[in-house]
Amino acid sequence: MGSLPKAKRDRRVDVLRGLALVMIFVDHVPHNVASLFTLHDFGFCDAAEVFVLLAGLSSTMAYGRVIDRDGIKAGLRRVGIRCLRIYVYQAGLLIFTLVLVSAWARQFGTPPNLVGPLLAAGIAGLARGLMLQALPGFLDILPLYIVLMAFFPLLYIVLRSRPVLALTGSAAVWLIANLNHDVNLPNWLDDNGWYFNPFTWQFLFAIGAGLAVLMRRNGGSLPHARWLVALAWGYLAFAFVQSAPWADWGLPDLHPLSLAPPDKSHLAPLRLLDILALSYVVFSSERAQRLATSGFVRAVEACGKHSLEIFALGCALALVGRLAFRTWGTDWRMQIALNLVGLSTMCLTALRLEYNRARHAAPPLPAPAA
Repeated sequence: MGSLPKAKRDRRVDVLRGLALVMIFVDHVPHNVASLFTLHDFGFCDAAEVFVLLAGLSSTMAYGRVIDRDGIKAGLRRVGIRCLRIYVYQAGLLIFTLVLVSAWARQFGTPPNLVGPLLAAGIAGLARGLMLQALPGFLDILPLYIVLMAFFPLLYIVLRSRPVLALTGSAAVWLIANLNHDVNLPNWLDDNGWYFNPFTWQFLFAIGAGLAVLMRRNGGSLPHARWLVALAWGYLAFAFVQSAPWADWGLPDLHPLSLAPPDKSHLAPLRLLDILALSYVVFSSERAQRLATSGFVRAVEACGKHSLEIFALGCALALVGRLAFRTWGTDWRMQIALNLVGLSTMCLTALRLEYNRARHAAPPLPAPAA
């Protein structure tokens, strides 16, 4: 396939990733009314699928180009540094969670349901968590990201020379893990293994990597075919009608079929088709490209540019929100306070990080004449 041509940063990726981070924060707080209007209520997939697909896409554009330009050793070094950085954030979130939940339980008497077994196990529980052998709920996305990033160099080497083989092999692993749920990594807190089964979710990551190559071959967007756009919109419409919480919205039940929600842990086919349809609609559209450059999405775009920092901040804020809801209830005042404080903190932090980056990247002013 050759090396990837140099290209500008795709602002659609940052905007979509920023939106995914906002929705992850909202959805991580049970009983948050705002979650009635996030992606999982408008289709089969949710923000996690968006995040993983974009991880594969952006990894190819960033680290794939390093491999092409500087060789596999330089690429492995960059990927290794990224994996280590993600792990540091995961470890920090785990320790923060254990300390805060333990202190909150002592202060307010709330049982530590979220990480109770880890706290009860003491140092052994902490060690299991740090070794990624015990993944509490809502602290399981970054471990998946570490595994996928470690898998990326091999994926990219095969993808750039034999893309059909790379995607076919990835699809075969996804199918096997869907047919046999024992194909998973162990989780001390859950007999079923990792909630985000890396053997299935790697397929979505690989698809994102393949889309990045195709988009660069097509001027930065996916090839636009009207019949395929119509098909994608048709599937998205079906997914919306089938998934929408009509009763929670105070509307008659319009579900056309009696279907159980498709399995998220193993990335069920309906969820996979949903995120593929959504990504095709966005990345084949010139209108979406223009919308991503609009000023009113600047804060969301900044969140996407600093995704690791904002993800960690969102997880910490969501944990505080969960504990606050359990302690003081979920009335409208708590709902407004949680979402207003949480979302504004994430956006303002991202804008500050972007300001600092731009300031440090600015060229030095020329020296005054003598």
